[in-house]
Amino acid sequence: MYKGIAFFDLDHTLYNEQTKVDPEVANAMKQLRTNNVLPVISTGRNIFEIPETLAQTEIDTVVSANGSYVVFEKQPLYKAVIKPQVVTDLMAFAKSMGESTTVMNHQGAAINFITDTTRDNYHFINSRLPPLDADKFVAENDICMMLLNTAGHDDDYLNKFNDELTFFRNTPFSMDVVIKNGSKRRGIEELISKAGLAGIPTYAFGDGNNDIPMLKYVDHPVAMGNGLDVVKDHAEYVTTANTDHGIVNGLKHYNLI
Repeated sequence: MYKGIAFFDLDHTLYNEQTKVDPEVANAMKQLRTNNVLPVISTGRNIFEIPETLAQTEIDTVVSANGSYVVFEKQPLYKAVIKPQVVTDLMAFAKSMGESTTVMNHQGAAINFITDTTRDNYHFINSRLPPLDADKFVAENDICMMLLNTAGHDDDYLNKFNDELTFFRNTPFSMDVVIKNGSKRRGIEELISKAGLAGIPTYAFGDGNNDIPMLKYVDHPVAMGNGLDVVKDHAEYVTTANTDHGIVNGLKHYNLI
């Protein structure tokens, strides 16, 4: 039985500003294991995007795609799929406003077309543009998460799809999209229930809007010093910035390492 479970967002949290894991952070993840604490990545990114991170940290439990795809000790545990008609409807609505959509699952992604905002978004998140042909990808795959490459129109999307989808504005150039009421919290609940982890103290580290449901759920919510003010409002403890030993300092605060 683990004595604790620690959930970590990636961008601007576990990652530095070059979207990399610093050696001291990788070592902290391994030290958690030594101390019988289960480290879990809890991210808006999909598993296919983070193989280097998994290898470097030796983490094998992941709440990915904002809670839509969960793996426990390398084994798939939970998958939330967006209805195909909802996927195509959202893509068409975004296209009517000149905005592109990325469709994703744990294996890959595709995009329907590329705009200046699309390029700005992928530059902002330090990721390569996915291949084109989203329609074919949708026809052949379950879709667990979508990414709207948009610098605005938030209310338009919410007003039209609020009954079917949940939206997280995480960058100035994009919104993450998952099933209605999907979130990191939902993924964590599924993990704890299905993996038999109930009753173990939980900790979580985050910085952005999509981390709020997670922070509200765990026993000990930690906000990064570089996090949004609204995220800090939900924290039991605010550690230093991700570029200033924030993960290590937060773990030390709770005597986890």
